[in-house]
Amino acid sequence: MKYFLPIFFLSILFIVWEYFITIYNIPEYILPGPLGIFNSLIENSNSLFSALFITLEVTVIALMLSAISGVIIAIFLSQSKFIEHTFLPYAVFIQVTPIVTIAPFIIIWINDIFYVLVILAWVSSVFPIISNTLLGLKSINKNLSDLFIIYNSSKYQRLRLLSIPSALPYFLGGLRISGGLALIGTVVAEMVAGTGGEKSGLASRLLESTYRLDLSNALACFFLLSITGYLLYSFLSALSHLLLYKWHESALNNKY
Repeated sequence: MKYFLPIFFLSILFIVWEYFITIYNIPEYILPGPLGIFNSLIENSNSLFSALFITLEVTVIALMLSAISGVIIAIFLSQSKFIEHTFLPYAVFIQVTPIVTIAPFIIIWINDIFYVLVILAWVSSVFPIISNTLLGLKSINKNLSDLFIIYNSSKYQRLRLLSIPSALPYFLGGLRISGGLALIGTVVAEMVAGTGGEKSGLASRLLESTYRLDLSNALACFFLLSITGYLLYSFLSALSHLLLYKWHESALNNKY
């Protein structure tokens, strides 16, 4: 039922959609039907999937950079209240600043458009990892912390054996959020940066199709991006379950 119900609902939606288009004879340049979108996807599969690969490449690289830098920043912020109060507002500033406002500066400073997209996608996705990991590092069981202190463990030992394992579920929760934000950041960055040519991403193909009123191709791009975002979230959820299901309460009674 977990897989059947969404597919069944989507099938009904597509049937009603196609029936509505046929009955009211709506032109394809206003609203194409599912069959038209599917045909466009098949006809332009080479260009669409090559563009999707470029978008996905930027998304994955930005997400990996967000994971690494987010954990490092969170560990740094957790060292003392002084450090946290001094530098955390700047992380919040990065999160609340729309990337469309900083994109022109990044485009001027960085010549390579690929790195521009990666930086903008990183800006969009790094904060959830910082905030969630920092929360996990601060949510250590006090009795376990006291036990480490009693046995004269070093600060590095407490970090490696206590703080990081305790923060892992929080980090994975932030990673699932950042996965979607990295894809959104990549799409917005491609639209703002105005990429084009053979190395353009899927968002650029979507814009190009809308300019030509080729809504079948534009909606094919939209569905590819939506499916990619769902698969990315599913992969990160599976990774989280794989790392937690043997020991953490959030996954012990939750069969994936």
